[in-house]
Amino acid sequence: MLTVDRETDAGLVVSGAKVVGTGAALTQHIFIGSYGVIPKGAKEFSAYFIVPTDSPGLKIISRPSYEFASATVSSPFDQPLSSRLDENDGILVFDEVLIPWENVFCYDVDKANNFFYGSGFFYRAMFHACVRFAVKMDFLTGLLAKCLETTGTSEFRGVQSRLGEVLAYRNMFWALVDSMAENPTKWPDGTVTPNGDTALAFRVLSSSIFPKVREIFLRDLGSALIYNNSHALDWSNPEVRPYLDKYVRGLGVEAIDRVKLMKLAWDAVGTEFGARWELYEMNYAGNHEQIRFEALHAQQASGKFDDYKQLVDQCLSEYDENGWKVPDLINPKDTTVIGAGIPDTGATAPVEAAR
Repeated sequence: MLTVDRETDAGLVVSGAKVVGTGAALTQHIFIGSYGVIPKGAKEFSAYFIVPTDSPGLKIISRPSYEFASATVSSPFDQPLSSRLDENDGILVFDEVLIPWENVFCYDVDKANNFFYGSGFFYRAMFHACVRFAVKMDFLTGLLAKCLETTGTSEFRGVQSRLGEVLAYRNMFWALVDSMAENPTKWPDGTVTPNGDTALAFRVLSSSIFPKVREIFLRDLGSALIYNNSHALDWSNPEVRPYLDKYVRGLGVEAIDRVKLMKLAWDAVGTEFGARWELYEMNYAGNHEQIRFEALHAQQASGKFDDYKQLVDQCLSEYDENGWKVPDLINPKDTTVIGAGIPDTGATAPVEAAR
């Protein structure tokens, strides 16, 4: 928990801790703010600010680096993602850190409680996040397709159906990007911001779909992700190399190329980096229940939720136990109401005649 210790002429003095600082160890400045409702009178929790990472009193306690581990015990051939794309996470510890006033965006409970949405931060952040996620889906779709071709299973009906599912997810997220950009939400000052409803939908869908995509990789590639040889150096071993060339080749693919591809897939879904990638996407947008509450509450606040129920009420009002009540569904030749059944003439008619 991070709080303001005191105010000075130079700025705010803050102490406490914040998590998770993704990429904090690699950056020059960090944006700090509270997510959630701050109680009235708790001004010490209301500061939003930016802080240089070399500020006196600021410490970053990072988890072990996947990139460092892959560089020391492995190679880019074995872990091509871990070795260059690790966003090292850390706990930020503030020990009476001075935040100059020019770096303070907000220090007020009411403004802090409205900052996330009222500043437009949320909409722009989710637009960025959705583009990032959609590009990731491009990569994963292509990676899965190449892996299935290499294992020789790409023509199986079930496998194709699941690849089609991943492709549909990919298309959906790019459609969300288009919606945010081309159907923006109007802002009070006459400007626009990325579509808020779509942004809220992205938060829910991305956290649910990424685990499904990862599971498809694990199920349809199966043991192909397991029996990869131990190290890139194996390919330089004259005793081992002939066996690798003979026994781990793919469908029309040399053994070294097959292993290179499968190690890329394993780094995406199976290593510490890959597992963290899934966990990150599941929690990126916030608590899994909170993001769903906010999607509901935003629609309730805008009145759109009532519109959906009104549509049902309209449907219910158009008929009763006697048939349709609206003019466009009543037969103009007589007063027979379409769908109200066949009038009782006292005669018994064959089924086909009734039809």
